[in-house]
Amino acid sequence: MDQIEQVRDFNRYYTRRLGVLTDHYLGQGRPLGEARLLFEIGAGADLRTLRTRLGLDSGYLSRLLRSLGGQGLVTVGPSPADGRVRIATLTEAGRRERDDLEARSRESVAALLGPLTAAQREQLIEAQGRVRRLLRLAAVTVDAVPDDDPDVRGCLTAYGKELGLRFPEGYDPAALTAPGTLASGTMLLAREEGRPVGCGLWILSGSFAEIRHLWVSPAARGYGLGARLLRELEQDAAAHGVTTLRLGTHTALTEAIALYRRAGYREIPSYDASPYNQLSFEKGLVL
Repeated sequence: MDQIEQVRDFNRYYTRRLGVLTDHYLGQGRPLGEARLLFEIGAGADLRTLRTRLGLDSGYLSRLLRSLGGQGLVTVGPSPADGRVRIATLTEAGRRERDDLEARSRESVAALLGPLTAAQREQLIEAQGRVRRLLRLAAVTVDAVPDDDPDVRGCLTAYGKELGLRFPEGYDPAALTAPGTLASGTMLLAREEGRPVGCGLWILSGSFAEIRHLWVSPAARGYGLGARLLRELEQDAAAHGVTTLRLGTHTALTEAIALYRRAGYREIPSYDASPYNQLSFEKGLVL
């Protein structure tokens, strides 16, 4: 099987094995969608958060809530803090049902793990962690945006604050690329579930292009997003005819230095006067 068919085959096995295809998930009298919504509502959640977290459209979420409301498990009403925001809350019966769901779920997973040895259970948990990280990476969207986009400016502000904490000498935010000044280059913005989680840009500088401000939010680190942003910046630059990329970084940014070296950048003499570019790197691009 090719890779697509292997993923589809795994999905079919996994959904059947966990029993998510029936309308009595974990032995309760409701399908997975309603059961998951009970879990996510918890102590209360606004409908916008539920839609985003579960990836549901408004119509389908409304139908699920009506069904759970008809069963006496959920109520929906305005937020005490903001009447424009609608909040879903579990009733007392809903809380009992959620507790029962939680117990059944733990029993189901315990039964799944039971036949495995301790070492095999560790292997399974590790494999699930890898799958989760890769799925997160695949789900992130990376788009070219104007350099004055509010989301990307928010990322750059957070980037500057982090550098100010990490650099012994501090960091002057005036060194950030100013909005409206990126005439020859591309600004990329990464979003996860609609939230901005990273950015980076390349800018033409004479006979080469320079990568600047490659940053990933702490909440999105550890699953390869920095490497993906760097790769997409390289691909975009190459598509615009760039053959040589350079970048400078600070010796305090050990993770970034390791990333650049893994990506094939070689250290070169300093090419600019920035006090923050204590190490300089270069990479040739194949068109």
